[in-house]
Amino acid sequence: MEDILTEIQKLVLGVLNAQKLTTIAYGTVISVSPLQVQVDQKLTLKEEQLMLSRAVMDYEVEMSVNSGAKQIYKIHNGLIQGDKVTLIRNHGGRQYLIIDKEVV
Repeated sequence: MEDILTEIQKLVLGVLNAQKLTTIAYGTVISVSPLQVQVDQKLTLKEEQLMLSRAVMDYEVEMSVNSGAKQIYKIHNGLIQGDKVTLIRNHGGRQYLIIDKEVV
């Protein structure tokens, strides 16, 4: 009976691994234009596979300082070559969301 359970567990794990469920990955930006991130020696992600969160993009925000007039300020969060990034691989493994940069 234990042999059957062990085999069932192996089958289930094989199916789950084949599904490429959502997972966390880490990589390094090797190019900004076009954007490329190297995850490991075998896997380099191309721009069309990557989505960016606001945490890794330049963007503008309207704000006021000390209750003064509102002004538009640019936040410089864009990726640069060499940045270490945290990614979430989506179900199926075809797209990755870069959620943040590693703080050095």
